[in-house]
Amino acid sequence: MRNSWSNRKLYQTLCRKKTFTDEFEPGKEKLKRVLNIFDLTALGIGSTLGCGVYVLAGTVAKSIAGPAVVLSFIVAAIVSSFSGVCYAEFAGRVPKAGSAYIYSYVTVGEFIAFFIGWTLYIEHTIGTASVAKAMTNYLDALLGDPQKRYFKKHLPMHVDFLGEYPDFASFFFVIFIALIVAWGVKKSSTLNKAFTMLNLLTLATVVASGFFLGKLSNWNIPKSEIPPGVDGGNGGFSPFGWNGIIAGAARCFYGFIGFDSIATTGEETKDPKKTIPLAIVLSLFFVTVAYSSVASVLTLMWPYYDQDPDAPLPVIYANMGMPIIKYMVTCGAVFALMTTLLGCLFPIPRILYAMSSDGLLFKCFSMVNEKTKTPVLATMIAGVGTGLLSSLFNLEQLVEMTSIGTLMSYLMVCVCILILRYKNNNIVSQDLDNSEVHIIYKWWNASNTGLTNKDSQYVSRVLILVYTFAAVIFCICMTNVNDCEGFLKLLLTIIIGISIAFLIISMLMLCRLPQAVENLSFRVRKCITCLDILNFYGDCYIL
Repeated sequence: MRNSWSNRKLYQTLCRKKTFTDEFEPGKEKLKRVLNIFDLTALGIGSTLGCGVYVLAGTVAKSIAGPAVVLSFIVAAIVSSFSGVCYAEFAGRVPKAGSAYIYSYVTVGEFIAFFIGWTLYIEHTIGTASVAKAMTNYLDALLGDPQKRYFKKHLPMHVDFLGEYPDFASFFFVIFIALIVAWGVKKSSTLNKAFTMLNLLTLATVVASGFFLGKLSNWNIPKSEIPPGVDGGNGGFSPFGWNGIIAGAARCFYGFIGFDSIATTGEETKDPKKTIPLAIVLSLFFVTVAYSSVASVLTLMWPYYDQDPDAPLPVIYANMGMPIIKYMVTCGAVFALMTTLLGCLFPIPRILYAMSSDGLLFKCFSMVNEKTKTPVLATMIAGVGTGLLSSLFNLEQLVEMTSIGTLMSYLMVCVCILILRYKNNNIVSQDLDNSEVHIIYKWWNASNTGLTNKDSQYVSRVLILVYTFAAVIFCICMTNVNDCEGFLKLLLTIIIGISIAFLIISMLMLCRLPQAVENLSFRVRKCITCLDILNFYGDCYIL
């Protein structure tokens, strides 16, 4: 009996949820509310529109999608927007620091929130380290690789899972950015806006010159004109077909990671319930326009099969005899890396601050400096940890470690939105009895009940679990079915059919259930959240 009581107590402790009230008591807030819509939009653009805009489009165009890389970016933007609007709704519901951590704490429970909090921390830390490493590699190459040559000669690291040499430049650069973030949210936001504007100005120059110098014939190159030995597909606008467009979209999706930095500013934003959702939507819109425009002019100015995968834009302008624009693009890439690094590092101390404020980390992480109104200790610890990662690991290892944390946090936010959509908020109970006569009414809502109750809430959570599990099975099988033969291929095909049936049936049953009536500043349609789960699992297993 005592053992049963202890198990129940443990379950209640792990699943307890954070209560949140809309009222902010004067004097209770430690962080300073200074950010407006322009600051947050610049933060989102700066965090998302990094060096990928200068590199990613050329890499995908060369061997994956061709000129149809423009469509790949649009598809990736649509998939990213699914998660973006989920973040926007949650930001309107819970305008607090912590992003997906606080969202899952309010919705799912403490244990999942603790797990998601550490996932977010690892995601942003590794992502920031990869940006710092990319920046020092870029600058070192620009100067003739002095650091690489010196440290490979005098301090090499002969360890398989580490880099070739310790990158001290990236470590000190991260510490410098951490000092800027700790200096004050308004000061770091002002610097971020300046670098973002310079980045956008560079991209505007690229787009304007590209549309002036571009040739439409480069979007319709016949297969006969592709040089021998070059993998140019079948030529035309989409030389690698729809498979290339979708595969390119899966690769381009990672160019949209970073907008969730906006969601961590809930306690430093003026009117967060309206400002944060709008900033997320605006930043995704401008980033999509920028990526699509650069991808267009890149493939219009130069044949897709001859793109340079490492630095396509500088190489194109060098080949076209335009050194001034080449150096402008090089400087723009540095500004882009600066804004991305600042935007990636910015959320880490806010996540530590939120977890510490809730008692899930040491209390020292929630200490806010009276002068700067920022969590200085959390910021510097985040900077040191990130700097060590960037100095010890190589870029490829860091990039590969970034994806799973991002997908996990995005997925959890989408699932939390679905759970809240069917939550029982009614005081008056309308539960049906458990007799067999009423089972069909409970699971199919045959009585067309318009208000949520305990039965509908329970059914919704079971269906969400079934939908998510079926999506995982579907994506795993779809990824591996073409590599199998004989009986195994037939078996995977049957499993795919069964999983599709479960996806459709569970979605239809969810659509039949009553939804919670809530007065929200921003609300996502449930069909988007369902598709979001499937799409993000698809991206995970495709890559």
